[in-house]
Amino acid sequence: MAKKEHSASVIGSNLDISKKHTIEIGNFIRGRLLEKAKTLMEGVIVKKVAVPFKIFNMDVGHKKGRIAAGRYPVKAATRILGLLNSAESNAEDKGLDIDALYISEFIANKGNGSLHHGRHRGRAMKRTHIKIVLEEKEKKKKVKEEKKK
Repeated sequence: MAKKEHSASVIGSNLDISKKHTIEIGNFIRGRLLEKAKTLMEGVIVKKVAVPFKIFNMDVGHKKGRIAAGRYPVKAATRILGLLNSAESNAEDKGLDIDALYISEFIANKGNGSLHHGRHRGRAMKRTHIKIVLEEKEKKKKVKEEKKK
């Protein structure tokens, strides 16, 4: 559980992105430093970095590198990058160390299913709720032990 004084969070409700893409992106950036996650999202937007699809990978083609199945979910990456920037500004307002922030929680849930209008009225729109929590990494102190002879 994150301590409130050392964490900052952001919630995106009913974003118009795919839940499956969001889950795969969350698995890709969870646990990473904030700056690294932001550069990865920028790489996905320009289609230089592929997001590895490990769960929802049926009929997904392979990409170069050490990943097997992968895609470039540009729309989801742009929304998530905006949320990461918002979470960073929330952390800055709280006075946290920006260089020591990492993504401790990334939760994607299904949003409400509003329907399309007109000819496509039977189809539901893709909506996703996202919660991102950033925490400060604790700096480990190195203790030098003197060797006694």
